[in-house]
Amino acid sequence: MSEQINHECGLAFVRLLKPLDHYLDKYGTSLYGLYKLQLLMQKMRNRGQDGAGIATIKLDGQPGKRYISRKRSNSDQYLKDLFDDINSYFNDLSPEQRRDPEWMKENLPFTGELLMGHLRYGTHGSNSIESVHPFLRLNNWKNRNLAVAGNFNLTNVEELFDELVAIGQYPKEKSDTVTVMEKIGHFLDEEVQRLFSWFKPEGYSNQEMNELICEHLDVQRVLQRACRKFDGGYVMAGMIGHGDAFILRDPHGIRPGYYYHDDEKVIFASERPAIQSSFDILYGDVKELKPGHALIIKKNGLVEEKLIRTEETRKACSFERIYFSRGNDREIYRERKKLGELLAPRVLAVTEYDIANTIYSFIPNTAETSFIGLMEGVDAEITSIKKQKLKEAGPEVSDAQLDEILDIHPRIEKLVLKDAKMRTFIADDKSRGQLVNSVYDVTYGIVRNGIDRLVLVDDSIVRGTTLRDSILTHLYRLQPKHIIVVSSAPQIRYPDCYGIDMSKMGNFAAFRALVSLLKSDNKEELMETCYHKCLTDADIQTGLAVNHVKELYDLYTQEEISARMAEMLTPPHVKCKVSIVFQRIEDLHKACPDNTGDWYFSGNYPTAGGSRIVNKAFVNYMEKKDVRAYT
Repeated sequence: MSEQINHECGLAFVRLLKPLDHYLDKYGTSLYGLYKLQLLMQKMRNRGQDGAGIATIKLDGQPGKRYISRKRSNSDQYLKDLFDDINSYFNDLSPEQRRDPEWMKENLPFTGELLMGHLRYGTHGSNSIESVHPFLRLNNWKNRNLAVAGNFNLTNVEELFDELVAIGQYPKEKSDTVTVMEKIGHFLDEEVQRLFSWFKPEGYSNQEMNELICEHLDVQRVLQRACRKFDGGYVMAGMIGHGDAFILRDPHGIRPGYYYHDDEKVIFASERPAIQSSFDILYGDVKELKPGHALIIKKNGLVEEKLIRTEETRKACSFERIYFSRGNDREIYRERKKLGELLAPRVLAVTEYDIANTIYSFIPNTAETSFIGLMEGVDAEITSIKKQKLKEAGPEVSDAQLDEILDIHPRIEKLVLKDAKMRTFIADDKSRGQLVNSVYDVTYGIVRNGIDRLVLVDDSIVRGTTLRDSILTHLYRLQPKHIIVVSSAPQIRYPDCYGIDMSKMGNFAAFRALVSLLKSDNKEELMETCYHKCLTDADIQTGLAVNHVKELYDLYTQEEISARMAEMLTPPHVKCKVSIVFQRIEDLHKACPDNTGDWYFSGNYPTAGGSRIVNKAFVNYMEKKDVRAYT
């Protein structure tokens, strides 16, 4: 992708089901769980840029001994610094101490059986260390301690926050993470109290009751009560102080989550290949956590998937498939190729089937797989052309004609290069901007001036600033006849409210093109009409909200908006023709049939809060408020 989008976070979890000496005997280290957690997080480093943290819990610790450990980092080298700090506890151990897991567990932090890691991509707020997961809710009762981390964004934080205040809580801040933790914590407290009241008449001592509460604590019940009003996309993990743990997924399956377990471990990660690579596990043995369910791991080692909320129509995030997740997942790799392949007929039409004078390339590095698919689709189309020419030539075709026909093939070159990321200490904005825009460069001497068309594949176009300020300028230096930018994603028209930092309507190139068309057609009054409809819906119940912005987009075809985007994103000094070809939503669904969440393209939000957010984003635009539409 030519533009960076901050987006959903990464979650990793490891639960060791055997005594620690088992892992020393089998794998040669007492720190097996910690090392594997580090590897999981390293494999998903694409999912976090703002920080990382881990928390661990030791089972059956003695009173007075610390059994919960947490470390977080928001430095530039957050993963390295995080694990350098953690490993410092073990660097000076003797060989004998390293081979004594029980001594290590009793005397050193981060040696527990439950381990949870988080990679943070902040969608709003500060990037202070206090914003980095996991979050802790501490209590002297072991079974009321809670560590929470997740990949989520809720649309109704205000409502949930007010409920906490109404029951007498005093949350330290108004954020979805704190609100989620306190919501779960509140019902965890009630569950503990319920069990305490149940067992107390039986004459058990307080210590005996504590053990009974830990054994009988109903995590499913806690989660069902806590999250019944959650509106958004989420995968969240929690560890309870006595040893129970859970990973919970939203009813539409918006955010991704995968797990594996056998008799010695339970593993969870936001991406399937992270589990496969870190533990050498076959593709088919990794399971996807079902929407609306929680993977619950009891202290005694029982592992179950339990229904928490009614499973809704699956709307898993399609942006995960297009760009966010790493492409070494078998399904994602195939889907990205298919996205490119489905674009081939339309791309060839835009090039007027001028195969000899068209060069195909891509924006490195994440568009490469879609580019491969596009070229396979172009090859298939060219094969059909060759067959037709051979039929027309008939049985008397000459060797020269045959050579000419068989020599028809697409020209493929690596025209765009991505330099190492630059850091600049130049003070003035103009000079800094010039350096940042030079992150891309081009290969000179390949393009024939004024003759060749250039087809350039990108994953998506969000704001269009990099395309306008950098890529098109560099490509124009090659003096092509025509530049065709191909997006493997459809037009991004609407804000996301489930974890991707795309919340301001005015930032989207497609929306700016829509506004431009409305103005040039003297239809600006329709924006005012839409604005008042959005204001009217602002005070009604979330479930009744309607996405009114769709009415404006319905006035124009995708091709009309694409053409206006091309005009707006072409720098004044670029004199050649520039076209933009976008994926169609129906083809997106063909390529990614199991991940049909497309609200940023279609405006069809899977939860009630989504329509409220898009209307608020439009109101913010009309009122010239440069703020996010969600908390």
